[in-house]
Amino acid sequence: MMKKIALVVFSAAGLCLTSAVHATEQHDKFNHYVAALKQEAALKGYSNDLIEQAFATVQFKEKVISADKNQPEVKETLETYLPKRVPQWKIDKARRLYQENKPLLDDIAKEYGVQARFIVALWGLESNFGKIQGSFPVVSSLVTLAFDGRREEMYKNQLWAALDILKDGHIDIDHFKGSWAGAMGQTQFMPTSFVAYAVDYDKDGKKDIWQNQKDAFASIANYLKQAGWNNNLTWGRQVKLPTDFNSDYFIKRGTKSRKEWLEQWQASQRDLKAWNELGLRRADGSPLPDVPLTAALVMPDDAKGRVYLAYDNYKALMHWNRSYYFATSVGYLSDRIAYPKI
Repeated sequence: MMKKIALVVFSAAGLCLTSAVHATEQHDKFNHYVAALKQEAALKGYSNDLIEQAFATVQFKEKVISADKNQPEVKETLETYLPKRVPQWKIDKARRLYQENKPLLDDIAKEYGVQARFIVALWGLESNFGKIQGSFPVVSSLVTLAFDGRREEMYKNQLWAALDILKDGHIDIDHFKGSWAGAMGQTQFMPTSFVAYAVDYDKDGKKDIWQNQKDAFASIANYLKQAGWNNNLTWGRQVKLPTDFNSDYFIKRGTKSRKEWLEQWQASQRDLKAWNELGLRRADGSPLPDVPLTAALVMPDDAKGRVYLAYDNYKALMHWNRSYYFATSVGYLSDRIAYPKI
C-alpha cells in the first residue's frame, strides 16, 4: 500500500513538473512570437512609441483559446434560437429605446438610407443595446489568436487594423476592450470592420463606437449602406411550402465563402410571381403579394422548419454575419420593433 501511495505521489509530482515545463515553453514561445510581431509592425511603418504602447501589457489569454476551441455544440433550431435571442423583454426594450432615440435615429436613417428599426435591432442583438461589449484587451486577444496559428493571417490583419485604431486616436489602450475574439463596442465590429465602416457622426475627431451612441448608430447604418442596403425594401418574409416541394429551389447549404453563397443566391432568386406559381404562400396561407420583387428561398434548418423568402437586404445582413440564424433574428426583431406601430 505504501508503495502504491508513493507511486501516486511521485506520478502527481511528475505531472505537475511536466505541466510547469510545458507552461514555461509556451510562455517563451509566446514572447518570441510577440517580439516577431513587433518587428513586423515596425516594418509596416508603425512608430516605436505606438508599438511599445500597444504591446506593453500583451499577455497570452488562455480563456481566449478556450472560448475559440469550445464553441457551443448544442443543436439549435430557429424554434429554440429565436426565443433565446429575441425574448419579449428585448423586444420591449428595443421598442422603448427606438422611441427614446427617434429624432437621432430618423436623422441617421435619412442620411444613410437605412430604416431605423434595423439599426436598433443590430444594436440590441450585438451588444444588448451597448450594455455587453466585452472586457478582453483587444490587442492581447488578437495576438493570442494569431499565436494559436489556426487562423494566423486573419488575426494578424485584425491586429494591424487595431494598431491603426490606436494610431488614429479613436480610443486609448486602457479602454481598448472587446469580446474574446476582438469584436468591439456597441456595434461589435472587428477592427477591420471598424476601419472600413465606423463613423465620426458628431465630428468630435473620434469614431467612438464604445461610448458614443451617435457614432454607434451611424456606424451600423454606414455598414449596411456600404453592404448594399435598399431603403425601399424590408428583409424578407416567412412562407409556407406546398407538399413535396423541390429542394433544388433553396439556396444550397454548406458554402464556404461569401462568393459561393452569393452564387447560390443568384441560382435561387426569382420574382414573387414565380414563387407564387410554384405554390409558395404567406405564413397565413394567403398568396404572396403581387409586387415586382425578387427573392431567394432560405432554409435555416430544413424544409420542416421555418422557411423564408429573403429580399436583397438579407444579403447585407449576411455580409455582417454569414449566419442564417443571426440574419433572421435581426429581421425578426426589426419587425417586432415596427409592428404594432409605435
